[in-house]
Amino acid sequence: MEPQLDLGLSPAIAGPLVLLCLIVSAFLSAAETAITGASRPRMHRLQHQGNRRAATVNSLLDQKDQVISAILVGYNVVNILAASLTTAVLADLFGAAGVAYATVGITVMVVLFAEVMPKTWALLHADRVALVLAPGLKVALTLLGPTARAVSATARFFLRLLGVRPVVGHDAHAQNELLRGAIDLHGEGGHEPEAPTEKKMLRSVLDLANLGVEAVMTHRANVEAFDIDMPTDKLVDHVLKSPHTRLPLYRGQLENIVGVIHAKALFRAVQRHDGPLATLNLDAFVSEPWFIPETTSLLDQLQAFKQRREHFALVIDEYGALQGVVTLEDIIEEIVGEIDDEHDIRVVGVEVSADGSYVCAGGVPVRDLNREFGWELPEDLATTIAGLVLHEARRIPDVGQTFAFHGFRFEVLKREGNRIAQLRLVPPAAEPPGL
Repeated sequence: MEPQLDLGLSPAIAGPLVLLCLIVSAFLSAAETAITGASRPRMHRLQHQGNRRAATVNSLLDQKDQVISAILVGYNVVNILAASLTTAVLADLFGAAGVAYATVGITVMVVLFAEVMPKTWALLHADRVALVLAPGLKVALTLLGPTARAVSATARFFLRLLGVRPVVGHDAHAQNELLRGAIDLHGEGGHEPEAPTEKKMLRSVLDLANLGVEAVMTHRANVEAFDIDMPTDKLVDHVLKSPHTRLPLYRGQLENIVGVIHAKALFRAVQRHDGPLATLNLDAFVSEPWFIPETTSLLDQLQAFKQRREHFALVIDEYGALQGVVTLEDIIEEIVGEIDDEHDIRVVGVEVSADGSYVCAGGVPVRDLNREFGWELPEDLATTIAGLVLHEARRIPDVGQTFAFHGFRFEVLKREGNRIAQLRLVPPAAEPPGL
C-alpha cells in the first residue's frame, strides 16, 4: 500500500484560504486594469486640486513597469495557491476525480470572479477604481517590490538574449500621436456642434512647431509698402487708403526696408502737427524693421511676438532677400481660422465660375484654398498654387496648357514673364463626364 501525504487541510480551513486568494486576485486584476487605463491628465489635475489619492495614483504611474510586475507576481502566486489548495482538498475527498473537479471549479471561479468581473468594473470606471485601489496597491508594491524587481530584471536579461532592447525614456513622437488621437476622439458620439471646430483648433496648435512662417506669411509680391522719400502728404493719403495697420517703408527699392509705420501713430502725428504736411518729421514715429529668417517656426515666432510685444515682422531668406511679412494675426488665424474684419477679402484672387471651376491668381496660397473650400491639395510641395503647378509640371508651362494631378485639372490662363499669373482650377466634383 502506497503512502499518502496528508497536508492536514480540512475544507473548513482551505475554503476561507481559497476565498481570500480569490479576493486578492480580484483586487490585483482590477488594480492592473485601472492603473493602465487611468487618465494621467485627470489625475494630474486632481492632484493639483489637493486630492491625495490622485497623488498616489500619479506616483504609481511614474513607476508603472514596477507596479505591473508586482501585480503579476502577486496575481500568479495567489492563483497558484488557490488552485493548489483546492486540488489538495478535493483530491482527499474524491481521489483522482478530485483533480478534475478542482481544475474545473478553480478555473470557473478565477475567470469569472477574479478576472472578468473585476476587470470589467475597472475598465468601465478606470479613474474612479484607480483612486479607490491606489492605497492598497501602494502597500502591495511595497511588499512585492523587491521580488518584482528581481523578476523584471531576469525577464529583461532574457529579452536582451533574444535581441529585444527596452526603450528608455519617452518617445516624443509617440506622445504627440497619442495626444492627436485624444483630440480626434474628442466629441465622438456626442451632439456637440462645436466639436469639429475645437478639434481643428487643437490640431492646429500641435502643428505650429512643424510649420515655418513661410506657410502663413504674405509673399513679397503682395506686400504693400511705400517709399519713405515720397512726399508726406502722398504717404498719408496712401496709408489712409490701405486696409493694413502696419506698413513697411523702403528707400529706393523694396529690398531696402528701412522702417515700419503704424497708421494710428501717423494719424496722431498728423493731428498734432501744425503747418504743412511736408514739414512733418517721419523719424519720430517710424519704428525699426524686425527681420526674421524664413526657417522660423510658427511656435517660435508666436513666442517672439509675445516677448517683444510686437505684431509685425519681415521674413528674409538665407541671402537676406525679403520674402514677405508675417503678423501675429496670421499665426492666430492658423489656429482659429480666418478672422475677417470690414477690410478683409476672403482668399484674395479667387473667383468662382458658373461651371463650378475656380479662377485663381497664381500667388494664392495653397493653404488658403484648402481652408476656404475644404480641398486637400498638398501644402508641403509649394506655398502658392502657381508653385504647385510648377512643381508638378517640372517646367514653365505655356498659356492654355492643361494639367491633371491630385484629382484636380489646372489650366494656365495667364503668364507674366516666367511667372504663372492666373489659373483655372477644376475640382473633382466639377469635372464634366468623360474627362
